[in-house]
Amino acid sequence: METNENFERRGLFLIEAIVFDVDDTIYDQQQPFRNAVKRVIPAVTEEDMAALYIRFRYHSDENFPKVMANEWTLEYMRAQRISQSLLDLDYPLITEADGLLFQKVYEDELANICMHEEVRRTLNYLQEKQIPIGIITNGPTDHQYKKVKQLRLEDWVASDRVIISQATGFQKPEVEIFKLAEKTFGFSPETTLYVGDSFENDVVGSKNSDWHALWFNHRNRAIPAGSTPLFDWEITSFEQLLETIQALF
Repeated sequence: METNENFERRGLFLIEAIVFDVDDTIYDQQQPFRNAVKRVIPAVTEEDMAALYIRFRYHSDENFPKVMANEWTLEYMRAQRISQSLLDLDYPLITEADGLLFQKVYEDELANICMHEEVRRTLNYLQEKQIPIGIITNGPTDHQYKKVKQLRLEDWVASDRVIISQATGFQKPEVEIFKLAEKTFGFSPETTLYVGDSFENDVVGSKNSDWHALWFNHRNRAIPAGSTPLFDWEITSFEQLLETIQALF
């Protein structure tokens, strides 16, 4: 196993702290989504489930800034994101009431989320190595904090090293939220690694902030057209996470 000194000597990377995304990084977000779709919108085929989930994540990221700017209510955004995602895949338009029912069932499913075992092993390893860990996650404060509690992230991450976008007025990929994390966590950008599944939010945001980036691309998404592969590392499965992190320390 290579040490930090070996990486630095070879002109590569010296990593002293790691910050994680939450949704679809710490846990598999597609499972509660799939369960909610099956219960509320049974017409969606299993073949379309992955594509629908990707569109759902897209519309979440695209429209949450409108909530932050008080242009949309959170309730309206949540109804719209599943409705628009279905339209993207040529499914019939659902009513706002159906969209809100889906959200309720989805939240019920999220109450049962659990940390992926490979993430648990990775966090245990970092804890044993006394590597500082932080969290930056986009979304509503109460909603995301419930996930932090459900996933028991506080067993590994100090409560003052958790940043939720709505509570700050900024969100990924905005540089300001990463700079806030540097100040709040006491981390230096040149020695901090961000781990997340979203190219646009996690990779672009962290690299624009002069952090290092590990793209946790376990959904095998393509880089957006015209984009540069900015990430320092890319992995495509949960099983690759621990060995990749171990190589840094």
